[in-house]
Amino acid sequence: MLQLVIGNKNYSSWSMRPWVLMRHFGIAFDEIKLRFDFTPGSAYYRELARYTPAGRVPVLLIDGFAVWDTLAIVEALADTHPRLALWPRDAMQRARARSLAAEMHAAFSALRDLCPMNIEAELLQVGARLFGAEVALQRDLARIDSLWTEQLAASGGPFLFGEYGAVDAYYAPVAARVRGYALPVSASARGYVERLWASPGVAAWVADAMAERDFLDFEEPYRQRPA
Repeated sequence: MLQLVIGNKNYSSWSMRPWVLMRHFGIAFDEIKLRFDFTPGSAYYRELARYTPAGRVPVLLIDGFAVWDTLAIVEALADTHPRLALWPRDAMQRARARSLAAEMHAAFSALRDLCPMNIEAELLQVGARLFGAEVALQRDLARIDSLWTEQLAASGGPFLFGEYGAVDAYYAPVAARVRGYALPVSASARGYVERLWASPGVAAWVADAMAERDFLDFEEPYRQRPA
């Protein structure tokens, strides 16, 4: 039995990655959603401590055995579902896909910090202001754009390595930021964002996020709580 422990879908970019991947490939799992509350000793942390000592979501439970960190989770899923092409079948392409996922895992700190994922919000003016003022954000977007464009050209699309895979799930939260903040990208990258947004797992996550209606002040640097 598989269970996936996640945070709020509107905000939790890390949780989004394995959830949309599993949903896209039809990997059955039970969802355990914990409402974010980063206050020390909160119910969120007490509940999360039942599943992982790392204190972060997501966590994959395989018959109760905990796997945390999104890279480890995806590899565990690939090991337990070898018939599914979560990674490309070709060894060199698989290595390249893992390189792209690892880069997303470790880099793009300006994009993460300045444009936190917020699926429900429209932050077009905020995005324009940030992009105009923040050189580090411009650099992150330029790298992402070239990464996507080069890989789409190499594979022929529609996703980064042809068919949808784990690396596309990794970039789903970036697509959320590009759309929500109206960040400027090339036509090729924009087309990829829209295809990713329409893919079954991402579309299901977005629908759930839009239905949450759970405004968390500490996740909202650019908006005030609605009256």
